Amino acid sequence: MSSRVSLSERAVEALRHMKETREINTVVLRRADLAGALVVDVEANLTHEELLQALPVGEPRLVVHELSFASREGARRHEQLLILWQPTAAGGAQRDSYTAAYAFLTDCLADVRVHLTAERPEQLEYRKLVAQVS
Repeated sequence: MSSRVSLSERAVEALRHMKETREINTVVLRRADLAGALVVDVEANLTHEELLQALPVGEPRLVVHELSFASREGARRHEQLLILWQPTAAGGAQRDSYTAAYAFLTDCLADVRVHLTAERPEQLEYRKLVAQVS
């Protein structure tokens, strides 16, 4: 298996759209195949609940999500997250492939400061995410 990772042209456009227009808050990426480019699975403005529902039970995904929250002082804040979704039901080859893609995206998205790995939806509870960025 090749660990070569790249972004499809559509994935680059979706990430740029998210950063520049703020019309969407989530881009979910998947591997076209284990050795292929990252392609857009979801590009949308999702609530937290919708984000959790968009994550497949048995397959990994890479998620760039802009979390909106209030600071302790009450100010409205936004923080981009890079999430490696690695459900325990995913196979070893899939997990390895997505781990390599996660490292690649971490380098590509230098302005995203919060990086998370999750195997279960409860690890991505809203309050837990806010606690990590506050």
